[in-house]
Amino acid sequence: MAGAGAALSMNTLASATNPAALAFLGKRIDLGVALFNPNRSYGVTGNPSGFPGTFGLTPGTFDSGSTTFFIPSLGANFEVGESGAFGIALYGNGGMNTDWPNEVYYAGNAGVNLSQMFVAPTYALRLGENHGLGVTAIGAVQWFKATGVGSFAPFSTDPGNLSDNDSSYSYGGGFRLGYLGNFSPYFSVGASYQTKIWMSEFDEYAGLFAEKGDFDIPASWVIGIAIKPTESFDIAVDYQRVLYGEIAAIANPLLPALGACQMGDPSVCLGADRGSGFGWEDMGTIKAGLQFRTDGGWTWRAGYSYGEQPIPESEMLFNILAPGVVEQHLTAGFSKAFGTQEVSFA
Repeated sequence: MAGAGAALSMNTLASATNPAALAFLGKRIDLGVALFNPNRSYGVTGNPSGFPGTFGLTPGTFDSGSTTFFIPSLGANFEVGESGAFGIALYGNGGMNTDWPNEVYYAGNAGVNLSQMFVAPTYALRLGENHGLGVTAIGAVQWFKATGVGSFAPFSTDPGNLSDNDSSYSYGGGFRLGYLGNFSPYFSVGASYQTKIWMSEFDEYAGLFAEKGDFDIPASWVIGIAIKPTESFDIAVDYQRVLYGEIAAIANPLLPALGACQMGDPSVCLGADRGSGFGWEDMGTIKAGLQFRTDGGWTWRAGYSYGEQPIPESEMLFNILAPGVVEQHLTAGFSKAFGTQEVSFA
């Protein structure tokens, strides 16, 4: 359903979106794996100008390697008393990497790898028959590696922890709060807020990321509605906002800071508190999905989402490392029930 469903209670991985959904779920276990196949490329037209202070890139079109990733997920939910529920979910983010076959920045083959894993225990409470609240404690681990960016050493506060080091690990935690209300058999509302997930620093890349390797996971919020014209048909619409602008390593612009660093201001060099980042802006995404249940235990789903481009055109240079530029997603899938068990595909 393209991520829509903050106002629905569908499975135990709902705690990753709205923990209040677990109050209406009952006893359930979900196990899943995603096969993710991102195909990344970039192209440069025109020869570098050679003007002093510019960073010319080699003309041509280049494709990234590392195009296949398996991303697991696991969730369980158990009833606690007459109106409570306890759930736990494990899920990951992967494929946020590149493996370019060329020397993008003239310092060896360039690329990055960022992977994240989350464990999310949840307590949810049903208030009467139609309203629920939930709180999730989020534990996170992420690991990162970068290669081929050593040419930025003159602009770094810690050149030895800039590029081509071993994978660096970071640990931290945060919270997510949620509400789900069924205002009639035909209409429900859901909303949740996730705090920033405060992470320890990537020590081996303290000369790359702002604030000495700090790379927190941004706060986000979502609000959604579900319209249920019949007992077998649901329409869900969500709006999500991710606050990338609050994370210096993600949001700080690149070129103005590099220029000021070159002019002798160390407070804006790579690794400093106001050091260069990827220039990402806050991102809003609208998601719409539908599901329809038919005889024989079948449920059919489809969805569409559109996310605002978080990368300004002026910030393309560094974002070759991590080109998160997809704006539109189209999804379709189904579930088939076999007694008390169910298999889903999307």
